[in-house]
Order: sequence, then C-alpha cells, then structure tokens
Amino acid sequence: MPASNARAIEKARGLDCDVVILDLEDAVSPDQKEIAREQAVEAVRDNGFGRRELVVRANGLDSEWGAGDLAAIAGVRPDAVLLPKVSSPDTLREARAALGAGPALWAMIETCRGIADLPAIVAAAAETGLAALVLGPNDLAKEMRCRPGVDRAPLLPAMSHLVLCARMAGIVALDGVCNAIDDPARVEAECRQGLAWGFDGKTLIHPSQIAPANMVFAPGAEEVAWARDVVAAFDDPANAGKGAIRIAGKMVELLHRDEAWRTLAIAAAVAG
Repeated sequence: MPASNARAIEKARGLDCDVVILDLEDAVSPDQKEIAREQAVEAVRDNGFGRRELVVRANGLDSEWGAGDLAAIAGVRPDAVLLPKVSSPDTLREARAALGAGPALWAMIETCRGIADLPAIVAAAAETGLAALVLGPNDLAKEMRCRPGVDRAPLLPAMSHLVLCARMAGIVALDGVCNAIDDPARVEAECRQGLAWGFDGKTLIHPSQIAPANMVFAPGAEEVAWARDVVAAFDDPANAGKGAIRIAGKMVELLHRDEAWRTLAIAAAVAG
C-alpha cells in the first residue's frame, strides 16, 4: 500500500495478512515521495503491526529518491526492504552497503534482464541477505510487450524460472499482484495457479484480495490430515530406517515426509 496514505497504514495493522509492504515507489506520485518516506519511517518506528512482517519498498537506486529512501530506512530497520526492478546482483550489493547489516532484502523481478540474470542474482543471496524474490508481472509484461490475459500464459516461463532460482538459493518466491480488485474469483484463480507453479504466496494490492489468497495458500483440512498421517507413519518404530513406506494405498518416500513437515508448519503458523 502507498506509504503516503496514513489511513491505509493504520488499517493495515488489523488486516489478516502475513506481511505489510509500505510502498514508496510506483504507488506514490513524485510530489508525495517525501511524505511517504516520512510516514513509512514513522510506521516502522511505531510498529504495532503484531505478527505481520513489515517491509518497505524503496524507490530504485537509479532514481532521485532511492539513496534517500535507504538512508532513512537504515535508521529504523523494518523486517525487509523490497528493491524494485532488480536486474543484477550489483543492485543487491549497493543496497546492502547502504543499509548495513540491518533488514533482509527482497528483490522485485520485473525486467527481462532480471529474469535472464536470476541465477547470478540468487547466487548473491547469502552475501547480500536476499531472502525473497517477488514477481513483478505488470512491468515485466510491458517490457516483454506481451498480453498475459487471464491465464498469464506468456509469463509462465518466467514464473517457473523465478521459482526454480528461488529454490536453488533456498529463499522465498512470491507471485505478483492481480490487478482485479472487484473479482475475487479471478484472484482465487491466480492464487491457485501460483500455488501450482510453486510460489509460497502472493502479493496483493487491496484488502478484498486477502481472503481468497489466505484460503488458497493455507493448507486445507484434508492436506493437514494427510501430512499428519505421513509424519506419524515415519515416526512409527516399525518403519525405522525405511526410505519408502505404504500409506493408504500410496507409496510414500522420505521426501514426502519433508513436505508433510512443511505443511504442518504452515498450518501451525496460520493457526497461531
């Protein structure tokens, strides 16, 4: 949400979301940049967001506001700083130098070069504190000159590449925004598509999108029950040392146990 909107910041403290991203970039007009920065810094300093992670999206380092944004953010240390249009690891290194050993870095991947250079970008994750990749579908589509449509077909190769590189680095992959704010069915469909393609969650632009995203990305009752069965089966002394066992007519391997642990951890986080 735009950090220039004080009412939106206050409302965010009660939203049923996992992360609040205070935007200083695209959602803020040039004449509002300074007030947005001030209000973002104040919001981070005051906190009051409870369990929600607080992230600030800075302006690009090649803009007239980027350096000032990072200097201001360094003084209050949100959970992470989201960098727009990351196209090379040099951007991460420059941001880390400006922020010091403070917040984690999240990278918006929304340029053709960013997609092409993702292996180099994620290779710098440990060095720079990169913790998440965020797809930027609107800017990427504009630069590609493609027309994604409801199925987002032209973007699917980039989406898969982003998830693959995030997994290679052991960091989070977040699907990009859906522009439809009055169409929960479309938001749900995009969330299900993102989940199927391996994303950990989805960035949102309106409170109306939170409920469908939570419904899709939170494990369902059947999924949780299956995960518990898998963990319990591998914990059974009778199955000690086995790499594969039979559960309810299915062959289950240790990799499925690891997936089950992750499912239960997400379910516990949602419940907590």
